[in-house]
Amino acid sequence: MNAPALKQAPLREHTRILGIGAFRPDVIVTNEDVCQWIDSSDEWIRQRTGIVTRHRADRDTSVIDMAEAAARSALENAGIEASQLGAVLVSTVTHPYATPSAAAQLTDRLGATPAPAYDISAACAGYCYGIAQADAMVHAGTAEYVLVVGVEKLSDFIDNADRTISFLLGDGAGAVVIGPADSAGIGPSVWGSDGSKHQAIRMSHSLLDIRDAELASVAAVGGTLDDAPKASWPTMRQDGQTVFRWAVWEMAKVAQRALDEAGVTADDLAAFVPHQANIRIIDEMVKQLKLPEHVEVARDIVDAGNTSAASIPLAMHRMLQENPSLSGGLALQIGFGAGLVFGAQVIVLP
Repeated sequence: MNAPALKQAPLREHTRILGIGAFRPDVIVTNEDVCQWIDSSDEWIRQRTGIVTRHRADRDTSVIDMAEAAARSALENAGIEASQLGAVLVSTVTHPYATPSAAAQLTDRLGATPAPAYDISAACAGYCYGIAQADAMVHAGTAEYVLVVGVEKLSDFIDNADRTISFLLGDGAGAVVIGPADSAGIGPSVWGSDGSKHQAIRMSHSLLDIRDAELASVAAVGGTLDDAPKASWPTMRQDGQTVFRWAVWEMAKVAQRALDEAGVTADDLAAFVPHQANIRIIDEMVKQLKLPEHVEVARDIVDAGNTSAASIPLAMHRMLQENPSLSGGLALQIGFGAGLVFGAQVIVLP
C-alpha cells in the first residue's frame, strides 16, 4: 500500500541571532569576601583565575526570575513578541527542581504559551547546545523564532569553604532570540562530549545519598523521617588540573574546527567569546588559535566570575554594549564544562 504524501514544514536556508539580553544580580562578592571562607588571597585568585569580583543572586531571586529578565531584554532587542516564539530553551544545571522544567515556567511567565519548552543540562556548554538546537529548529521550519536562555544560580550549589571551584562561581542570565535571516548568521555547530572524564567536575554527592543517609539514621534510632538529622546539601567540586589541561589542549582544536566548518579564518573574526572559565585558559586559547590583535576577546570573567551556561551570552552582551561597532561582525563562541561536554559555532553578532 502506498501511503499518502505527507506535508512537511517549509525549510529555511539561513538563520541568525536577532537580539540579545542579560541579567546580572546586584550582590557583588569580592575576592576579599571569598577569603573569609578559604585560606587564600586576592592576589592568588587574580593570578590563578583573573577574577576580581563575581555577581550572586539574593535568596529571593530564582533561576526563573533571572531567566525572565534576560529573556524580556532579548525579545525587546530583537523586536519580537513572546507570542511569536516557536520554542523556548533554557540551559541550566541549577534549577532546583527535576521537574517541571524552568523553560515551561518561563514560557508561561513570558506569555509564550503554547510554545514547546524544555531545559538543556549541558553545564558550561549549555548555551552553545541551545544555539545548535535552535538553529536546527528554524532551518527545519518547526519554529520561526526560538528563545535560548543560559541561566545559573550557582551560589545555591557551592560550599564556600571549598577551594576547588566555589570561589570561581557567579550567578546570572543571558538570552538570545534566533530567527530566519537573508544570509547565513550561524555556522555549523561543532559539539560533543567525553564522559570518561565525568568526575572532573561533579557534585559532592547526590540527593539519593541524602535520602539513604536519612533512612539509615531513622532505622538506627527508630522514629520517623521527620526526626532524622538532615544530611548536607550537595555542592560542586572540580579537579582543576584535569579540567585546565583538557580545556587548554583540546578546546582550541574544537574552536579551530568551528572556524574550518564555517569556512572562515581567525583573520575574518571580529570577536572571540569563549566560556568564561579561567583567564589563563582564555589567554592560552588566543595563542593557540593565533588570533590577530584586531579580534576583541571577551574577558567578562574578571567582573562576573564563571557563570556556566550564562557566561557566553553575558560576555557577548557586555562586549556589544562596550563596542557597538562589533555588531554584524563574526564571532567565534565556544563553551565547555562538566560532562565533559563542549560546543562551538561561528556566529554573526546581533
